[in-house]
Amino acid sequence: MRRFTLLLLATLSLPISAGEAPRRPVHTYSIVARDPVTGDLGVAVQSHWFSVGSAVPWAESGVGAIATQSFTEPSYGPLGLALMKGGKSAPEALKALLAADTDREVRQVAMVDAQGRAAAHTGAKCIQAAGHEVGEGFTVEANLMDKATVWPAMAKAFRGAKGDLADRMLAALRAAQAEGGDLRGRQSAAILIVKGKASGQPWDDRLFDLRVEDNPDPLKELGRLIQLRRAYRHMDEGDGFVTAGKWTEAKTAYEAAAKLAPGIWEMPFWQAVALASSGKRDEALPIFKQVFDAEPFWKQLVPRLADVDQLPKDPALLKAIEAQ
Repeated sequence: MRRFTLLLLATLSLPISAGEAPRRPVHTYSIVARDPVTGDLGVAVQSHWFSVGSAVPWAESGVGAIATQSFTEPSYGPLGLALMKGGKSAPEALKALLAADTDREVRQVAMVDAQGRAAAHTGAKCIQAAGHEVGEGFTVEANLMDKATVWPAMAKAFRGAKGDLADRMLAALRAAQAEGGDLRGRQSAAILIVKGKASGQPWDDRLFDLRVEDNPDPLKELGRLIQLRRAYRHMDEGDGFVTAGKWTEAKTAYEAAAKLAPGIWEMPFWQAVALASSGKRDEALPIFKQVFDAEPFWKQLVPRLADVDQLPKDPALLKAIEAQ
């Protein structure tokens, strides 16, 4: 590990921490991809390893996405992104990193850049069944699999799947599991997707950044979290509209959130707030009643919202809401 660090410093002239202890292998399967329509970039992964999302996926908006696995060298992530940001294509960046790595035969690494150029490497000493497939704007890769049909099944599923990038990548992971997946079973999963074009506000460029650290069915849980993330993105939109006093737009956003996440009562609560604030009292009151019946503590928030102009300071309206 230390020798690789020093070689990288000398060859690439990029900073990297030194002196780390060797890591255990992260045997897993993953997909790295770019959406050809939106340009969004992402990594999705599952493994029989705790918290695989803290080690394997890397992505930067407008730059690229990387998966580093098998006997993981985590510096492939930040260094690969730095090389692509500096103008190298994904194949060029991967080639440079491998050339500096004396342990490259135990690595499995995949990259895609913002132009959709993809590359992957499966070292000769990765534990079998191990391999990868590079497609149009994506790669799939796996090691220590039950059988060598796992990654071809992932590629086929990704090509044939519908929906946004998250849906298609999740389809690839599910296809891998259906084909046998990791020889040891399953434990954790993660998905990281960033916008294709950087906004200058990195905190807004991460569309999905979700991890299932330890779960008997991590893909099922990851699918649930993806759905929730979509719902809360609508909530964020609604909050922005409320702040701007755009109550009609807020109502639409909150309705979309509530449909995606039934049973999370905060979502219809804010939908009712938007309705009440836009003069649609008769539509709002039944929704307030449903929320208060399920979780009475939301009633305490009503006068506080009026204090900060998030509900009209109309005594009759506030009394009607609180009576629900």
